[in-house]
Amino acid sequence: MPGTRKLGRDTAHRTAMLRAMVTFLLENGKIETTVTRAKEVRSMTEKMITMAKENTVHNQRLVAAFITKEEVAHKLFAEIAPKYADRNGGYTRISKLGPRRGDAAEMALIELL
Repeated sequence: MPGTRKLGRDTAHRTAMLRAMVTFLLENGKIETTVTRAKEVRSMTEKMITMAKENTVHNQRLVAAFITKEEVAHKLFAEIAPKYADRNGGYTRISKLGPRRGDAAEMALIELL
């Protein structure tokens, strides 16, 4: 069930972190993070893309309330969502990269397809 991982943070910090990571993923196309964070980011990113596929004022406001940069929200509706118009989900890929050098946390690369 998405959204049940606490990631060692309180609610406000976790929400802010996920908003920033989703914004960064949509802006750059890929990010490198831990596996558990990548799974949470995948869930939120796929919801944003699915909302953006139907370009209504209501969906624009919902997306703008979550994504932290206005130009990224515009890019989502103008460029990213039309690319996935014929897909029913599965907009991202998570590839495991191995352990991180400092603390051996399992790292992953999450990218848009």
